[in-house]
Amino acid sequence: MASPSGKWDARYLGPVPHDTSYYAKCMLGGVLACGVTHAGITPLDVAKCNMQVNPAKYNGLAPTLKLLSAEEGSRGLWKGFGPTLVGYSLQGMFKYGLYEVFKDTYMNLAGEEASNKYKPLIWLAGSASAEVFADIALCPLEMTKVKIQTSPTGTFPISFGAALAQMKATKAETRYPFGSLVPLWSRQIPYTMAKFFFFEKIVQLFYTHVFTAPKETYSKGTQLGVTFASGYLAGVVCAIVSHPADSLVSLLGKAENKGKSVGQIASETGVATLATKGLGTRVIMIGTLTGFQWWIYDTFKSAMGMGTTGGK
Repeated sequence: MASPSGKWDARYLGPVPHDTSYYAKCMLGGVLACGVTHAGITPLDVAKCNMQVNPAKYNGLAPTLKLLSAEEGSRGLWKGFGPTLVGYSLQGMFKYGLYEVFKDTYMNLAGEEASNKYKPLIWLAGSASAEVFADIALCPLEMTKVKIQTSPTGTFPISFGAALAQMKATKAETRYPFGSLVPLWSRQIPYTMAKFFFFEKIVQLFYTHVFTAPKETYSKGTQLGVTFASGYLAGVVCAIVSHPADSLVSLLGKAENKGKSVGQIASETGVATLATKGLGTRVIMIGTLTGFQWWIYDTFKSAMGMGTTGGK
């Protein structure tokens, strides 16, 4: 699509112009993609967090789920559902919506030739910029979620409203609402950069080497299949890249680590434990999660007549 000025403009490269309505729809697509998927795998997240903060007691996904169910019943496996749904809906809104904004902005700043030559750098810069704002929205709810999921039974409220009230009442101790923002950034910014870079790159490889005809000639089903496969593979890489920081975020919510710095917790835990404990569960969780997030996002974009993400 040609821009009204006749000059090259990143906002007019797709099937529809990237105007305010387009970005708003991308934000809504991000809400659906992240909120629904994260909330839907709450039991896996509960297991992962407990394996990270108490590896001696919780060892392995299946045994952890069984033990948690025995100790707290099925309700215990869904602890933190409320803050997960709200927090990751907000995060998804900014992650996906602002990625589109920043990507177009950086492409226009770079110009046509540089944008084509340094496309991967545009992906990385756009995703990192978006994630900074996404994590500010997520942080208070992520802190609440982790506290609910890792506190011993009976020591912290499980219901969403009561948990938020308790976090506010004990903010000197819990460092609420932004005490985990730096470790969250250290986890989520590399994760999101990997998520968007590898997704865009794998999609590009699919349309360059496998589906070599023009992208728009393929059915929506084929395009969404490419989206899911690319998202899943990108998610596996993301899980490995961001796992040490994810472990730190979980450990910050542990009562024994009250008042300790991030550096002190990392030193006491050890690099190997931070990088590997709960990693298998997280690879399964994040691979599936990322695949479905991209699939939901692109399905929504397709339904809105906006086309799927990525290409040659």
